Amino acid sequence: MNFWASWCVPCRDEFPLFEQQLKTLGPSDGLQVLGVLYKDDASSAERFIADQGAGWPSVQDPDGSIAKAYRTVAPPQTYFIDKDGILRGIQIGQVLPEDFAAQYAKIKP
Repeated sequence: MNFWASWCVPCRDEFPLFEQQLKTLGPSDGLQVLGVLYKDDASSAERFIADQGAGWPSVQDPDGSIAKAYRTVAPPQTYFIDKDGILRGIQIGQVLPEDFAAQYAKIKP
């Protein structure tokens, strides 16, 4: 689960990594990404998703309740949750390839 915003520069940088990992690991391991829009408006988010070619769902969080539940402080912030729904890792800040590998190892089926 990735908290992101269209105004977040590191978010723009990490979206291609998520797309690549979904193409690589999604079919074999069942990897899924869910985006949560953080303090942003829907029209900006829609343009951002289109520009980035993001192939995963994103939900709006207009009242900030999802961010509050996950104690998100700022985007990007990514939660690595296993197939049983157990939170196994949190990445505060941009996910780099080496970060993804380390975090994904915690949830890999």
